[in-house]
Formats: sequence, C-alpha cells, structure tokens
Amino acid sequence: MTLKFSDIQEKNLVKGISGKYIHTENNTVGYIEIKNGAVLPAHSHIHEQITQVISGKLEMTIDGVTQILESGSITIIPSNSVHSAFAHTDCIVIDTFFPVREDYK
Repeated sequence: MTLKFSDIQEKNLVKGISGKYIHTENNTVGYIEIKNGAVLPAHSHIHEQITQVISGKLEMTIDGVTQILESGSITIIPSNSVHSAFAHTDCIVIDTFFPVREDYK
C-alpha cells in the first residue's frame, strides 16, 4: 500500500501546529508543520514517540532536559515523558508513535 501525506486531511493540534497522520495496525506516522514561534505545551501520553526534524530549528524539552533540534536531528520521547516544544523557525517534522494514536484518527 502506498499513501501520500498530500492526500490526507490536516488536523490542527494547537495554534501554529498542524499534522497529517497515517495509521498502521501498530503505529501512527505524522507529517507535522510548525510555524515560527509556535508553542507545544508540556504534555505526556502513553505512546513512545520518535521525532525527526526535516527542516527548521525546534527547541524541545523532554523530562526537564532542553535540546535544540535541527534538520537531520532525531529524538526519542519515552512513553509517559513530559515534553514540550518551541519553534525558532518554521519547521517540518515527522513524528512516529507506538502504539497507534487513536485520538489522531
């Protein structure tokens, strides 16, 4: 099966952050657009999350540790870890979640 993010309806997460999600039996993969200055408030979820920055500069705080992610960076967010983000520029990221994000369907 081949899918395209361009064929998927966009979901607005918070102001300045939107995503398009593909769901398999076990995972959710999202193509996320983040506008410069957008803030993802601190939160946690049961899902393990892998975030890969395709373009831009994204500041992420995971369990109290802040790091700057740029194009080519990948970070792993363990299940139930408190995390937040701030976009220093417009960003494109790919997020992969396990298990499936039922709330993103």
